[in-house]
Formats: sequence, structure tokens, C-alpha cells
Amino acid sequence: MASRHSTETERKYDPGQTARVPVFAGIAGVEQSGEPTEMFLEAVYYDTAELELAARGVTLRRRTGGTDQGWHLKLPIGRDSRREIQAPLGQPDHVPAELLEQLAALTRGHNLSPVARLSTRRSTYRLHGHEGEHLADFTDDRVHAVILPGPGPEKHWREWELELVHATPELFTAAQPALEAAGAVPSAHTSKLARALGTSWPGAPTAEPGPARKKGPVRDVVTAYVSVQINELLTHDAGVRQGLPDSLHQMNSAARRTRSVLRTYRTLFTRGALVGLERDLQWLGRILGRPRDAEVMSGKILANLHALPEAQASGPARGQLEHELGTAYNTGYQHALATLNSPRYYRILTALEHFRDNPPAKSKASKPARKTSARLVNKAARQLDRAHRAARKAAGTAEYDAALHQVCKDATRLRHAAESVAAVHGKQARALENTGRRIQGVLGDHQNTVLARELLHRLATAPDMAAGTAAVYTALTRQEVETAAKTEAAYRKLRKKTRGRRLGR
Repeated sequence: MASRHSTETERKYDPGQTARVPVFAGIAGVEQSGEPTEMFLEAVYYDTAELELAARGVTLRRRTGGTDQGWHLKLPIGRDSRREIQAPLGQPDHVPAELLEQLAALTRGHNLSPVARLSTRRSTYRLHGHEGEHLADFTDDRVHAVILPGPGPEKHWREWELELVHATPELFTAAQPALEAAGAVPSAHTSKLARALGTSWPGAPTAEPGPARKKGPVRDVVTAYVSVQINELLTHDAGVRQGLPDSLHQMNSAARRTRSVLRTYRTLFTRGALVGLERDLQWLGRILGRPRDAEVMSGKILANLHALPEAQASGPARGQLEHELGTAYNTGYQHALATLNSPRYYRILTALEHFRDNPPAKSKASKPARKTSARLVNKAARQLDRAHRAARKAAGTAEYDAALHQVCKDATRLRHAAESVAAVHGKQARALENTGRRIQGVLGDHQNTVLARELLHRLATAPDMAAGTAAVYTALTRQEVETAAKTEAAYRKLRKKTRGRRLGR
């Protein structure tokens, strides 16, 4: 059976041991409740020795009993909601591979082992609305917990849960008076495991930085942006491991965005704390970029090949190109997978989280965001202007392609810098971001033609190359030359339209 993904939204409450279940008919919107369904559940929870999952608000358990027995991985996505991934029951102590892939960026090479066993006697009441719709499930749980590997302290408690099915979160507010009348209060624990572990529980996950504000400190611009990119890295890490489409691109994009913004704002922070991190992110982006580049190149060249006459499109050149580009992708992808299991990669993730939670800020990082961020983003814009001038001077020379590639990199950096201050500078930032994005898009296509021409030239000049096959590569090269001319013309128009754009202070 394949794994199942769902979203769970619930709140927990602490009733007295002798409390009676609420009067459900008194809850606005609830028409009736079904008779309680009784079941016995037993769950073993897993974590690392340092409780690294718990520290991030994540729980992993193997549960028997009930209608959804199996492995359950819960990932927080808000105050009351979690993304839940369920896998078949399998064998004890053998965490399903898909769940291990989901957790690899959190456990970072550390082993998972049982930390608690919870036995629960559960009574479930289904709450229905006026049209008979299933609004929510109310559960009355009596829990017995044992800390593992044991022997450890045992705990007993009673807990209520209200889990939404088809109702909206407004049901939580509507149910509050009935719950209070029954003697229940909101639970101080985020999960049963948190209550079982007690003082061993590492506490609530670090709150993510709030959005940057115009009059707030400029460091918040950086930490808020980096926080978003960390989440992107962690999200797409599992996708890369599972070979999901576009995951490599999205993960590489998050690494590049982070490096761009750290570079833009580096003067606000202790230099020694950022130099190594920027270098590591460049290393990670380069490794993730190789299979992605091969993937893009394959789609581009094979599409051009398809446009050639049938005899050429279906000849030996196709097989050679598919082999060449397929090998490049597979080699790059395997290297990327090895990298995602390396100590250096795990250190990067830890360093980014440390930067987010404890930024090594200088005093100037406390200055108001609007003025300081405008100065630094405009500095990136001036750097792009210099790259434009250098490219114009290099036109017609052997250095022109490299100069255009530098423009592309500086436009990318400006795009990310402007993106980081959208909440502070509004339309001006979005306009500057759009400038960088459009130039990046056009010159990214141009750089692809450069790489394609290099590949095609190497193949066409290989020893013992048949004349007919070499002619196919020559035809494909002409297509790339034509595409390059179009991208250069498009770039020149963009350069004129976007020259001198800046943020106001």
C-alpha cells in the first residue's frame, strides 16, 4: 500500500478525570452526535537521541489499532494544523524508506530509535451539522505512557481532542463554551509525546521570524527571507531524494536565493560568520545545478532535433545525445544524492538555522529597514549597471558570452535582493525584482545556447564521427546561434528599458 498524505487540524484539551463529555447540542452548528466508538490504540514514538524531531515540532510513530494503523509522520504547518504522511504498518523498528527520506534533512545522519510507548483507550464521537455533514470528531482519550528504552517513569492522563473533518476553524471558537462548561481547559502540550516526555521535551520549536517592517530593524529583512528559504530547502530535500519533478530546480533556487541575500546584506553582519556559509551555499548550488543543467539541455536540444528532417531527427545523433545528456544527468543526480547525505550539507542546514535564530548582527543591522535596505539593494542595482557597461564594451569579442553571463548573475542577485524587501518597498521593489527576473530569464536562455554549442562542437569534432551525424550537430549548432542572436537582441531592449531603476529611501 502506498503512503497517504493529508492535513490534520485539531486542538487538545485537558479535562478532569471525572469530567463528563460536553453537551454537543449546545455547540453552534452541531445538530447531532453519534454514539461513541470505542477502540484501543498503541503507538511507539521515534526520535533521535537529541530529540531533533521534537525540537522542530515533528512526530513519528508506529501505531496499531484503530482504522488507520501504520506509520504516521506529522509535520507542523500552523498553530493547529499538521501535514500527515501515513505509511503501511510494516515491521517494528523498520521506518519506511519514504518517511526516512522526508526526515533526512531534520535527523542529519542521526539514527532514529523508540523514545516512548503510549497506550490509549479512545472514545470517538462524530459531530454532524444540520445537513448531516460530518463536521468533526471529538475524542475522549485515557492515556498510559512509558518512556523508552526503559525502565522509565510512567504517566497516566486524560485528554480530549477536537479534530476538524469538514468544519472550518470557527468550530473551535463555537465549541469553547461547551468545553469550559464541562471543565476542560486548552492543553499546555502540543502533542501526547510532549506530555509523556515532560521535562525532557525540548520545548516549542523556534518561532519563525516575522515579516520585515519599514521601521523595524533591517536585520529582520534578512532573517525573514532566509527563514523562508530554509523551509524551501527542507521541503524540497525530500523531493530530490525521491526524484520528484522540479525538486532539484526548486532546491537549487532556494540555495541561490539565500546566498544572494547574504551577499547583499553581508556588511550588516560579522564577516567571518558569513564567508564560510556563502562558500558552502555556492558549493551546494553548483552540485544541485549540474543535473538540472543536463535536464534543461536535454529538453532544449532534443526539441530542436525534433524540428529537423525525419532522417536526421531519428538518426544516430539522437541516440548519442540521449546517452550523453542522460549520463550527465544521472551522474549529477547521484552526486547530488550523495551530497544530501554528507556531513557538510548537514552543517550548512544547521548553520543557516543558527543564523536565522542568532544572527551575528553588527550595530548597523538595527537601523530602520527602509533606508538601509534601499542603500544595499541599490548597490546591487549599480553593480548590474556596471555589468551592462562591461558587456557593451565586450560586444563582438571572444569575451562577450562571459560578459553576458556576468550580467545574468548580477541580475539574479538584484532580483533576489529586491524580492527580500517587497514588504518594505512595495511596488518599487516588485518593479526592480521584475527587472532582474526578465534579464535573468533572457540571459539564462543565452547561457544555455553557449553550453549547447560547446557540447555540440565537442560531439561534432569527435574522432571517426560519420559525416551525416556531424551534419546533424552542425544544423543544431545553427539553431543555437540563431537563438543566441534573438536573446542578445531581447537583452539589448531590456537594458534600455530598465536602465537606472532604483529604490527610493
